[in-house]
Amino acid sequence: MTAFHSSEAKPTAENAARSADELSHQSAAAPDPEDLLLSAYDYYLPEDRIAQNPAVPRDSSRLLVVDAFPEYRHHRFRDLPELLRPGDLLVLNNTRVLPARLYGHKVGQNADGAKIEVLLLEEQQPNCWLALVKPGRRLKPGALIAFGEVEPLRATVQSVDAATGGRLLQFHPPEGQSLLSLISQLGEVPLPPYITDTQAAPEQYQTVYASRPGAAAAPTAGLHFTPELLDRLQATGIDQAFITLHVGVGTFRPVESENITSHTMHGEWLEVPAETVEKIRQTQAQGGRIIAVGTTVVRALEGAAQSGTLQPYSGKTELYIYPGYSWKVVEGLITNFHLPKSSLMMLVSALIGRRRLLDLYQVAVNESYRFYSFGDAMLILPEGRVTH
Repeated sequence: MTAFHSSEAKPTAENAARSADELSHQSAAAPDPEDLLLSAYDYYLPEDRIAQNPAVPRDSSRLLVVDAFPEYRHHRFRDLPELLRPGDLLVLNNTRVLPARLYGHKVGQNADGAKIEVLLLEEQQPNCWLALVKPGRRLKPGALIAFGEVEPLRATVQSVDAATGGRLLQFHPPEGQSLLSLISQLGEVPLPPYITDTQAAPEQYQTVYASRPGAAAAPTAGLHFTPELLDRLQATGIDQAFITLHVGVGTFRPVESENITSHTMHGEWLEVPAETVEKIRQTQAQGGRIIAVGTTVVRALEGAAQSGTLQPYSGKTELYIYPGYSWKVVEGLITNFHLPKSSLMMLVSALIGRRRLLDLYQVAVNESYRFYSFGDAMLILPEGRVTH
């Protein structure tokens, strides 16, 4: 059993024998008290169900389709054009994973040349980044780090961040060179900790439509799309719109409080452009459905609609969605299978109910679906949501 699964969650004959007509259907408006307990989001997953490599081709991954209770169906991701309706709108996250892991060494007066590992978290100001560093004890304010060998990139430690234990680094790119370009040359894409096979090519951990660098992790629901599938969807009358949400390493931060309402969500930068807002309004006016591709799109759209109406927005969101949440924009969701006790499981539970989600996860385990970032996906149709 992996470190991500607690010892209390064991497979039982009762769970394994649950049939479709026994799946639970819960109200989002009035969550069961158990829905607010962290331990209620645990489940057992054999280690061999954790995908170490993506499906090839991408859209050959499996897709568990969640219909009106208690129905579900098994498909391939490439079937998506036949599963959605003409007039529906897919909203995708065009963030691009930054090769944010850098290796350098201390330089300057009294420097001992110690090797330093840096993980960039978030740009605070131009050329100034919050980062996690190893070993931190060697990097006090004023320390200088060099990356690369020929005309090296350098950074000065400005301060220690009390909240993360990280360092604020002021980078000094050589004149005429952009910092992002140098990071792309020198850095490595950080893979999630549960992916132990590091042979996957960096581009396999990017969506085919990734265009705006800044994420520490991929919006994994989008990894299943190919250019050809996007073209087929468009030809079928299923339009696409884009938001940007730069996924932070906080996405891997566990929920630690047994009362999940006590959890504080990490902030992430997002942008919902006016063009996307207009497409959503047109789709709704014409009876189409808004399908979010991934939980990051959910956070972006719902975060931009907290006033009650979706508006163009650029800034941070700390929106935390769990059972009882009142939905404002999103009607359907494409999402991967998430870690036990994670805030992402709570978000999906707000859409279809925690008990039903756990039962569907049991179906996926029994049917040998692949889990987590490189794994298979679920399509939750609007008919599959909790409605009472």
